[in-house]
Amino acid sequence: MRLCIAVFLVLTASLVAASGVAAVARGRVFPGNRRPVHRVRLHGWGRLVVAAALCCQLVFGLVVGDIDLRQWGTLTGSGLLLTGLLMMLVSRRPGGRRRDDGMPRP
Repeated sequence: MRLCIAVFLVLTASLVAASGVAAVARGRVFPGNRRPVHRVRLHGWGRLVVAAALCCQLVFGLVVGDIDLRQWGTLTGSGLLLTGLLMMLVSRRPGGRRRDDGMPRP
């Protein structure tokens, strides 16, 4: 069971890291995220931080045997995950601009 979780996390982290590298290096984002993402490089760095957080969770959750070190490592991974998600949230465009009468601008 632990091997299945480890393989899944490694594959997920690899895919997230690959999309982060594509966003940072080439400015490419998945088609579903192209419209809402305003700052592509920040979005890519956020994806890279999320991939690092998944790897941190993997190492400290499954490999390390010391309970104190495991707790601090997974807490660090959770902090990295939250930081990456916040970076991706900040990279998105704010809501549509509205006129004074509440109607959207053309």
